Amino acid sequence: MKKLAAFKSLLASPGRVVIVTHFKPDADALGSSLGLAGFLTKKGHQVSVITPSDYPDFLAWMPGNDSVIALTKDPGPEQQAAKLIQQATLIFCLDFSNLSRISNLGEMIKQSGAVKVLIDHHLEPEAFADFEQWSAEAASTAGLVFELIEELEEKSLIDRNIAACLYAGVMTDTGGFRHNNTRYREFQIASELVRLGADPHQIARQIYDTNSLERLRLTGYVLSEKLVVLPAYRTAYMMLSHEELKKFGAQTGDTEGLVNYGLSINNVKMSVLMYDRKEEIKLSFRSLGNFSVNELARKHFAGGGHRNASGGSSKLSLDDTLKKLLALLPEYQHLLLED
Repeated sequence: MKKLAAFKSLLASPGRVVIVTHFKPDADALGSSLGLAGFLTKKGHQVSVITPSDYPDFLAWMPGNDSVIALTKDPGPEQQAAKLIQQATLIFCLDFSNLSRISNLGEMIKQSGAVKVLIDHHLEPEAFADFEQWSAEAASTAGLVFELIEELEEKSLIDRNIAACLYAGVMTDTGGFRHNNTRYREFQIASELVRLGADPHQIARQIYDTNSLERLRLTGYVLSEKLVVLPAYRTAYMMLSHEELKKFGAQTGDTEGLVNYGLSINNVKMSVLMYDRKEEIKLSFRSLGNFSVNELARKHFAGGGHRNASGGSSKLSLDDTLKKLLALLPEYQHLLLED
C-alpha cells in the first residue's frame, strides 16, 4: 500500500469503522470483510460490516456473520447503516471497484467525511478512496487483506476465525485453486492461513458441499432443459425466468456456479447465465484464454469485473436481453474462435 506509514498511524487510534462490500456478496466479499473486521476489532476499533443485500445461507458459518447488517426491503437496516456511515471515522470498501455497485450505500459513502479505504482486485477502480490496497493481478480481495496485515507487520493478530474467513475468499475466487488467476502467491497465502488455523476440509465442505434440495433440483433442471450451446461461436448460455426461479424455490446464491457448467463443455470458450431478478436481468459471464468477458460486460451490459469472470445487468426483458446477446456474437466471433 502507498502511504503505508500514514495508514498505520491512522489505525493506531481506535475509531468507528464501517466495512462495506458489494451487492449479493460471495465468499470473497464476505470473507474478506469479516476477516478484516476481526482484525480491526482486535486492534480496538468499533467495527460494523454492512452488505447492500442478503447473501447465501452457505456463507452463514463465517465467524462474525451474526453481526452483519444486511440491507433488505425493510427500511430498518438501511436507517441503521446510514447512521453508522454518518458516524464513521473510517470506511473500508471491499471487493468492488465502483460505488455504483453498492446501491444506496454508494451515495452515503460519497457524502461521508470519513477516511475511505479501497481493498479490491477488479479492473478500473473508481478514484474515491484516500488509501488503496488494489491489484488486478491478485486473485482475491481476501488475499489482499492478508497482504495488508502482513505489510502492517501484525500477522500475529490473525486467529483461526480470521484465517478461516480469509481462506474462504482465496479458495473460492481461485475456483478451488483451479482458475488461471491462481499464482504461486495464492498457495503461499493459503498455506499461511492454514498454519494460522483455517481448516481447508471444513471450509470447502461448508461452501461447496452444503446444498438445499431445491438448489440441486434447480441445477438439474438448468443442465437438462436450459443449457444451449452455439458451436459456431463457441458459446453456451442458460436463461432462467422469474417464474422458473420461483418454481424451484430459488434462494440467494442458488444460481451461483451454474455459469461454470457451460464453460466445462469441450470447445466452449464463453458461457453466459441470464436470470430474471424481477427488477432487472442479471448476467454472469465466464470465458477461457484471452477472450475478455470484462470488455463485453462493460461495453454492452453495464457490468465488468475480471477478464475471464464478469457480471452485468439489463433493463430489457429476458427475451430481449437474449436477443441483444445473440446479436453481439458475430462481432466477437473471430475472437471466440481463436485458440
